[in-house]
Amino acid sequence: MLSKKTVIKSKITIQLQRGPIVCIFIFLFSLSGSGQPGLNQYGLRVIKTIKSYRTAVAANDSQLMKGLKNFLPGIVLDLRYASTNNFMHQKLYPSLTDTYLRLPAADALYRVQKELLTRHLNLKIFDAYRPYSITEKMWEPIHDDRYVADPRKGSNHNRGIAVDLTIIDNNTKQELDMGTGFDNFSDTAHHDFTGLSPAILQNRSLLKNIMEKYGFKSFDTEWWHYALPNVSDFDLLDLSFRQLRKVTGPQSTGHSRQ
Repeated sequence: MLSKKTVIKSKITIQLQRGPIVCIFIFLFSLSGSGQPGLNQYGLRVIKTIKSYRTAVAANDSQLMKGLKNFLPGIVLDLRYASTNNFMHQKLYPSLTDTYLRLPAADALYRVQKELLTRHLNLKIFDAYRPYSITEKMWEPIHDDRYVADPRKGSNHNRGIAVDLTIIDNNTKQELDMGTGFDNFSDTAHHDFTGLSPAILQNRSLLKNIMEKYGFKSFDTEWWHYALPNVSDFDLLDLSFRQLRKVTGPQSTGHSRQ
């Protein structure tokens, strides 16, 4: 039988051995959660500073954000969240004259526009890049991820790879009839809703086919929403539009490229 003195000594040794292990466990646990720099309360990496954005772009130029007004000459902007004409009935963005997408998304959209122009059609943009903090604000009154992104996952708008848009007649600037307006949170806006006229269904099909032709994916419950599929390649951004104007600089035009 071990003596009392030996048992006490063994317990002290075990505690000393456990100490560093416990400390290491706590440290690693803290890194896996929101305590790690760059991760928010949901454990998502969200870029909030110009410095972090520039570091990402320096490592991979596909991370570059491009202003669409000059990149896609003739594009029509109707940026709803810079006005009160939206489901929130309030201005969520400052007054804007431009909106932004990551370079691969802007390139793909340029090709969509280029083909539409041959048919005397064009694109109207309702929304593109959306700061992550705005997604958090939008979530509060809706809490329905069929129509508004859950901030626990983030939105492809926050990644700069999603766009809300429609097709217009390039001569009259009138929108093609899509059956509902933008941000219509009803079954009628779903892609599988067929209780519409043949002309409307044809218009929706035109938009869907041409967007998918150039690499975008549709969103089941919103006929206007399209995004690139490679979500994991792009971090969430919470840069303000003022910050983006500072870092994007002079924008090249889409029609200068082959």
